[in-house]
Amino acid sequence: DKALILIGFSGGFRRSELVNVEHEDIEFVNEGVKIFVKRSKTDQSGEGMIKALPYFEKKEFCPVTFLKKWLEISKIKSGLIFNISDKSVALLIKKYASLAGFDSQKYSGHSLRSGFATVSADSGADERSIMNMTGHKTTQMVRRYIKEANLFKNNALNKIRI
Repeated sequence: DKALILIGFSGGFRRSELVNVEHEDIEFVNEGVKIFVKRSKTDQSGEGMIKALPYFEKKEFCPVTFLKKWLEISKIKSGLIFNISDKSVALLIKKYASLAGFDSQKYSGHSLRSGFATVSADSGADERSIMNMTGHKTTQMVRRYIKEANLFKNNALNKIRI
């Protein structure tokens, strides 16, 4: 579950993309892992895209480390990496949100993707970098995430000293 969630979040994956990743689509390199997404909602022709996930400094949150561990434990050598449905991804997100003390009704499978965009925008990533990872074709949706991330960060009230 941890590998799935970390890969899904750090790659800004749609849940349908995540559950369709096959062993043949991943390539470990010195910097991390490259994951080839064969088809997505905005790429119906199947041109595909590569999502590059670097190693994280904090190993307990590193998607690459946990993907390697998952592959070792599961002994998957071909076929689907996460052999679950996209609906199951949503249920896992709700389960772990609830276990963490959050209202699970506010979270879904899309929370991985929107969470990535929001957190990366909040951390200073530019629109194009976010779009390169998520596969968004227009800036309209990405800007919604950035706006959400900046509600408090760029709030005029932060300038008032009381």
